[in-house]
Amino acid sequence: MPSLAELRGNLASRITNPIVGILSKSRLKPNTLTFIELTISLGAAYAIVIGYFLLGGALVLVSGLFDLLDGALARFTKQSTKFGAILDSTIDRLSEAAIFCGLLVWYMPKVATLEIVLIFAALIGSFLVSYIRARAEGLGLECRVGLFTRAERVIVLAVGLLVNQVFIALWVLVVFVYITVAQRLLYLHEASKS
Repeated sequence: MPSLAELRGNLASRITNPIVGILSKSRLKPNTLTFIELTISLGAAYAIVIGYFLLGGALVLVSGLFDLLDGALARFTKQSTKFGAILDSTIDRLSEAAIFCGLLVWYMPKVATLEIVLIFAALIGSFLVSYIRARAEGLGLECRVGLFTRAERVIVLAVGLLVNQVFIALWVLVVFVYITVAQRLLYLHEASKS
């Protein structure tokens, strides 16, 4: 039975392969797609700040698509580099932070204390999920386990925005990112024994 990481990879390939075939014929570089992702995320954050949640949610999904495409294009065109991988991870964190900051700016004037706490908790948890994997890989351990990777976080946040249920989306994010943190730590605890 395939692992969750393999299922995610297969689904991502089905989405990206047709688009990457077209993009490979253009002069676009993978790093250009990475910066487009950031630009779209900043646009999504601005849409959220001014209360256009539907537009913000749509832009979050488009940004997530560009996040899939940059790495896929790099692999397809054999332009993968270590710097490109570092740049992609850095831009992913900035993009995610931009969206959460947009939500924070929206909720602060409303004195929505619980929502503000959830935003901070979701942001910190999201960063921890990515940090644990990066730290593990830096120590020579592979760590792709966990329920809520970036793809799931993007989808939940986008859907929450699209259907104007951000509060519920934030709760889902907080619960599942910390489950993912625990899953990764437990997995690495076992993996480091061998």
